[in-house]
Amino acid sequence: MEKIKVIIADDSDFVRDGMRIILEVDEEFEVLGCASNGREAIAIAERTPPDVFLMDIQMPEMDGIEATAYIVEKGLGKVLILTTFDDDELVQRALKNGAKGYLIKNHTPEHLKQMIKSVYHGTGVMEEALLENLARNNEITLSGFSAEGYTPRELDIVKAVAEGLSNKEIAEKLFISEGTVKNYITSILSKENLSHRTALAVYYLTGKK
Repeated sequence: MEKIKVIIADDSDFVRDGMRIILEVDEEFEVLGCASNGREAIAIAERTPPDVFLMDIQMPEMDGIEATAYIVEKGLGKVLILTTFDDDELVQRALKNGAKGYLIKNHTPEHLKQMIKSVYHGTGVMEEALLENLARNNEITLSGFSAEGYTPRELDIVKAVAEGLSNKEIAEKLFISEGTVKNYITSILSKENLSHRTALAVYYLTGKK
């Protein structure tokens, strides 16, 4: 079985070592290196490209947002942002620079590993609470998201997904069945070539797939 290659970038020795230990004891992962800032992470990746970066946002010399932009531009790997901060502006900047996910650092080891796997397999991941914050933010910009080709009902579904609503909650809000909601979401994901409802929410909120 091919291992998922990971680079960990965080300015905290404790966080870096903790994540490294969590991943190194699992045969599904290989830690290529640890870095205390974005510049060091990029240097490691240019020697041995990873599949996924675990990237803190606030670091000295080169922060995670700037590093993500460079990593995505150069095709060095996929970025999963890990942070203790739930600032809406930082969320949007990281996602607009091409990050595939954004998670707060309070996860169990198993949940962290599952999120890395999701990003590795092409599924965007994000904290539900952060999605809700973005949806409530009046300064959301939808550059890149095109409503062309959508029916009004489909747009209602997309907006509800971006608000973090479950199928049941969407059904109640729009007075339709859960089965109908599921069918709509399946159709919309297919239309946008997306694999997960979280990826759809991120696309709607940031314009980034």
